[in-house]
Amino acid sequence: MDSPFAGFKPSQQEYLKQELKKVPGKIAELCRRENCDLVLISGDIFDSATCRDSAQLVCDALRSCGVPVFIAPGNHDYLTTGSPWLEMTWPENVYIFTVGLQSVALPQLNCRVYGAGYRSMDCKPLMENFKAEGPERYKLAVLHGDPMRLRSPYCPVTTAQVRDSGLDY
Repeated sequence: MDSPFAGFKPSQQEYLKQELKKVPGKIAELCRRENCDLVLISGDIFDSATCRDSAQLVCDALRSCGVPVFIAPGNHDYLTTGSPWLEMTWPENVYIFTVGLQSVALPQLNCRVYGAGYRSMDCKPLMENFKAEGPERYKLAVLHGDPMRLRSPYCPVTTAQVRDSGLDY
């Protein structure tokens, strides 16, 4: 949300911005129509400069999903003073990962969701030696990471780390 769409003509920028404002509502509608059990969002919902109206639009849409929503803020919308993740009141069904790698159990779904949110533009590797634990049948993770570059400043993640993690998704 609120991307400046640099490199596009002004008329294209305005069109793209307006279309992007429709996306949160469409996601909520899809969630209800398909009877989703939960929603995982892996960061960068917002560009670095976010207006309160856009954040409220996302907040309202996620509230209307009617299911648990888990968000791992990314490198563009990291947790900092002034970020919508910390400055707004989010609905009860929305869980925002704010520190390190943490987890939330959902007994009604026999599921545990792991996640972490960026605290700055960079994020150290979080999956090194990670092993999903707990009695739940399903173990999921929502992270904003880079699977392509081992030395990436954006939470590098390897296929082997995911494979060996014990996560189902």
